[in-house]
Amino acid sequence: MNQPAALSAKASKASESTIFKILIIIGVCHLLNDAIQAVVPAMFPILEKSMGLTFTQLGIIAFSLNMVSSVMQPVVGFFTDKKPMPFALPIGLTFTLFGILGLGFADNFAMIVLSVIFIGLGSAVFHPEGSRVAYMAAGNKRGLAQSIYQVGGNTGQALAPLITALILVPLGQIGASWFTIVAAIAVILLIYIANWYQQRLLVPPRVKKKDVKTGNVGLSKDVKNTLAFILLLIFARTWYTSGITNFYTFYAIKEYAFSIKESQVFLFAFLVSGAVGTFFGGPLSDRFGKKNIISFSMLATVPFSVIIPHVPPTLAFIFLVLTGFILMTSFSVTVVYAQELVPGKIGTMSGLTVGLAFGMGAIGSVGLGSIADWIGLQSMITWLGFLPLLGLIAFLLPSDQKVREWNQLG
Repeated sequence: MNQPAALSAKASKASESTIFKILIIIGVCHLLNDAIQAVVPAMFPILEKSMGLTFTQLGIIAFSLNMVSSVMQPVVGFFTDKKPMPFALPIGLTFTLFGILGLGFADNFAMIVLSVIFIGLGSAVFHPEGSRVAYMAAGNKRGLAQSIYQVGGNTGQALAPLITALILVPLGQIGASWFTIVAAIAVILLIYIANWYQQRLLVPPRVKKKDVKTGNVGLSKDVKNTLAFILLLIFARTWYTSGITNFYTFYAIKEYAFSIKESQVFLFAFLVSGAVGTFFGGPLSDRFGKKNIISFSMLATVPFSVIIPHVPPTLAFIFLVLTGFILMTSFSVTVVYAQELVPGKIGTMSGLTVGLAFGMGAIGSVGLGSIADWIGLQSMITWLGFLPLLGLIAFLLPSDQKVREWNQLG
């Protein structure tokens, strides 16, 4: 066998095998990236005291971070789909490093906003390219691969209550600068990933003609409608999790007479169970189908989410754990479903399903806050429990087999 043929055969075999080493490293980097991003909202009580910031200014900080990191993701994904840029990963995390360093030493509001914009830019670059790496290393286990990648990010977000209690409360604002060490570790790991990524591009796996064609033609009406349904489901899921993450602690403090520390335990449990659900969702979708897991995750949540506001604390804790786990089983699955729906647009679909959807979720959380001011916190939390009923939309999704047939026709 001549050398080109040998390289082609080797690449083809590699494209079918799951490279767990790469998946674990990119998952760890996702954890580090999102843990750094979680530092920003975790610092709000510190900044409010040390700099006398108003709630409006805190809202501007949160909006700056979420809009830059979310809305830019599909933009980055669109350009890297056309021209993959392996070393954008460590470069992006270098932006984050400078951002978190600036946040630790910022002495005015403008400097804080500029710092979080840098953190947001780093995150916007990391997410679509990180998802592409997971896709490339997935082999024939795309659900599992995306779960390994996404569970890192969800775990990083779940660390926010611990970051607040263990680092920011005792050290204050300067404590944020310690996360430059975390960012530096991520940059080093991503240099390794970028080298692997670049080598993979030099000897690409065999690509079927239909995949190339699908990436270059316009989307059919059926595909556009399906993508709209997926985004609606993601918005509903994100609005629910945003409502719990941002407002349930206030509800627990008011209704159960909890301390801030006790309410954070409930929030931490919800976030951690969600991270665990994210991990299991991918393998379950590989076995039972993506549409089935997406439908199950939304609708099976409803009995627990509806009853949470009406039970005593112990049961509320248990139901929050179950809700977080079940709801988030679809997190990585929706990403893979969208990527397979539009082959050849891995970065763009990742940016849409993770980035833009989270940006809309952030806007939704502002709306939920307004509703809480209007009808009361307890009523808002009560009605929030019915939001997963929008999971009925999942029945309108085409089956996994139908998506594969569309790809073959493309």
